[in-house]
Amino acid sequence: MELSTLWFILVAVLFTGFFILEGFDFGVGILLHIVGKTEQERRAVIRAIGPTWDGNEVWLLTAGGAIFAAFPKWYATMFSSLYLPLLLILVGLILRGLALEYRNKLESTVWRSRWDKSIFVGSLLTALLFGVGITDLISGLPFDAAGTFQGNFIDLIRPFPLLGGIASLSLFTWIGALFLQLKLQGELLTRVGGVASKLRWRVLAVYIVMGVYGFASNKLLIEAPILFKATAILSVATLLGSILLVNKRPGIAFALAAGTIGLTTVSFFGALFPNTMVSSLELGWNLTTVNASSTPYTLKVMSIVAAIFVPIVLVYQGYSYWIFRKRISLDEKIGY
Repeated sequence: MELSTLWFILVAVLFTGFFILEGFDFGVGILLHIVGKTEQERRAVIRAIGPTWDGNEVWLLTAGGAIFAAFPKWYATMFSSLYLPLLLILVGLILRGLALEYRNKLESTVWRSRWDKSIFVGSLLTALLFGVGITDLISGLPFDAAGTFQGNFIDLIRPFPLLGGIASLSLFTWIGALFLQLKLQGELLTRVGGVASKLRWRVLAVYIVMGVYGFASNKLLIEAPILFKATAILSVATLLGSILLVNKRPGIAFALAAGTIGLTTVSFFGALFPNTMVSSLELGWNLTTVNASSTPYTLKVMSIVAAIFVPIVLVYQGYSYWIFRKRISLDEKIGY
């Protein structure tokens, strides 16, 4: 296997990890006011993700760094083409991060209320725009042979990318509700169970509409290898399983929802390969894992570094989740 292909796979894995782990963080932020009716309850909801949310964002930083180093042309073209959505994603991430860190700095109802709204807005905006951005990659963007974007904002919000954004928002909200089912107790657990019951069939409907539209209209998805079409079908099955088990086996339901996000990401990157970006103006201008990659020496050095440090990060993050695995109590006075 060529190193450029290996690094494309690694980028896909990093985004998959980010969408799963940060996905339920976004979902918790979106559900903050729906589940938490009082200050004490909202503090409990936020504590569910408090010890781990910033570690989850490392996956995004690593994915961005991997693209920058392994595929500099991809990085440059993607950031120039998707400048506005990526800028808004950055604003959303900053807004949410500041809110999580600063909401408890003052004993003021107004202060906390504003930061709580910031958590909601930052989570919703980011969850929506990530879906739009990833779907834009396989829909094709109007850039020329030099990688210069030739379109406008309207080119970024066509029907399929919009459906992709709504689907990602729905999936992240869904897995956020399932995560809270594993972390909360008492009345809060009952309330989040009711929210999950109301959401489940709507999430499935949005996801199926997005998938059917994509596989009926998008050339890359239509021509995707059978393996990735099967992966897409399996993702629907795992989502259905998650929905059916939500009230009976919440742990398995959460794992299946994570599987849905993972399988969907794999499906999209599998359909995109060997391209890294598709030009809607001329297929000959597509960026691929070959013409967008760094030199073999750079990729070799990066591979050695990744082989050493990626396992360490995985072990550390797994240990963090194990340490903070217990359910949240309303009586706890520490943290958020």
